[in-house]
Amino acid sequence: MIHYGPAHTDDDLHAILALQQANLPKAISAGEAREQGFVTVEHDFPLLREMNDLFPHAIAREGTELAGYALAMMPSFGDRIPVLRAMCERLDRLSWAGVPLSELRYGIMGQVCVAKPYRGQGVFAGVYEDLGRRMAPHFDLLVTEIATRNTRSLRAHEKIGFVEMERFSEPGVEDWVIVGWPLADRR
Repeated sequence: MIHYGPAHTDDDLHAILALQQANLPKAISAGEAREQGFVTVEHDFPLLREMNDLFPHAIAREGTELAGYALAMMPSFGDRIPVLRAMCERLDRLSWAGVPLSELRYGIMGQVCVAKPYRGQGVFAGVYEDLGRRMAPHFDLLVTEIATRNTRSLRAHEKIGFVEMERFSEPGVEDWVIVGWPLADRR
């Protein structure tokens, strides 16, 4: 049985990093990235721990096996993760339901990943539900960016209720979609 909850221990964080490493584009074939999706950001342990200390990441475990995770990130970390800078610079210029994000309390979902043996079993939705339930008392909205070529991730986010807010391109880097997920109904 899969259990969902916050990451508490260094072992949890090391397991997240191991799953992340296994799903970076450099670790998988182009075909696997296209069909199964991939993660973009490569965190180090001190940064992952600092992010977790401010708001614990969501993890899914079956026994001792990590089935998946969703990383919580405060906007203040945007400057420390180069690939997220362009998104973070845009956020305060965007709006949600006619309200500028600068007037809302929003958090950033830093990354989501499901281990191969657990894909298609609801783990993606489960880690988001756990993260959303715990973030809802503190935030109005959860935002993230997804590479447009990561079609599996785009579909999965849309399926659980994320809504496209903006598309933008970083020439020579990536084309992105910024999406938002309202948290009010999870309170």
